[in-house]
Amino acid sequence: MADKLMTEADVVARLESGMTIGIGGWGSRRKPMSLVRALLRSEVRDLTLVSYGGPDAGLLLAAGRVRHLVYGFVSLDSIPLEPHFRAARERGGVRFTEYDEGMLQWGLRAAANRLPFLPTRAGLGSDVRRSNPDLRTVRSPYGEEELLAMPALRLDAALVHMNRADRAGNAQYLGADPYFDDLFCQAAERAYVSAERIVPTAELLAGGPPQSVLIQRWHTHGVVHAPRGAHFTSCEPDYGRDEEFQRAYADAAGDPAAWAAFARRHLAGDERHYQQSVGARLTAGTGA
Repeated sequence: MADKLMTEADVVARLESGMTIGIGGWGSRRKPMSLVRALLRSEVRDLTLVSYGGPDAGLLLAAGRVRHLVYGFVSLDSIPLEPHFRAARERGGVRFTEYDEGMLQWGLRAAANRLPFLPTRAGLGSDVRRSNPDLRTVRSPYGEEELLAMPALRLDAALVHMNRADRAGNAQYLGADPYFDDLFCQAAERAYVSAERIVPTAELLAGGPPQSVLIQRWHTHGVVHAPRGAHFTSCEPDYGRDEEFQRAYADAAGDPAAWAAFARRHLAGDERHYQQSVGARLTAGTGA
């Protein structure tokens, strides 16, 4: 099997301005934050970003890298609304497409199956169609029911974070929820996985039920060893969300001077610098 081990910089070197990039995870849970931080250090911009959004969307919006955000929500979970997302909505200048959570999943599933759309009841009877006038409906060929035709969300690249992976690109989650990371990878032309640990394939198979090996190597184009790579989001059961850091992040977002200082302290350097900047609390084992 091919060895697909890369660094965060290797992954970002394969991304280009103008791409449509999907980012896995859910809100402030198991986001590929080390890859997002590497993206912030690059010159890649004018992105269409597809996400069940959290600080991935917030950071990229704050840095002016997003041209179009496609989302089901953008939240920090314990903080209901991501502050940089709110500021971007208020400021304007970015195109926003908001879908029902189920619609976003169905768009990824359509792309994963290389279909132009999938029919769904999600979104019917809501303001989703008013907000997205390009959406169309279809009539079932087996009856008279009218269904919403959710267009495929085709991705140029997907970025996801998992608990374990092997060097060939098989990847495993160990928490309670897979989210839709497998669909992001399947919907993309190229998929990149960061993981807390890189282990032999046999250890993946022994480490949990077979279905926990969520992502298969034929969907993966690169694997990054990224301990604490989801910080400050959670990566259960390896660690929880760093609530103290997240609160500092959200508080700084409301003040330009405070945000500039926060970014200088935590985001100005490489990933080693970031991990060192938060390392004292992490080493203490509190996760917060």
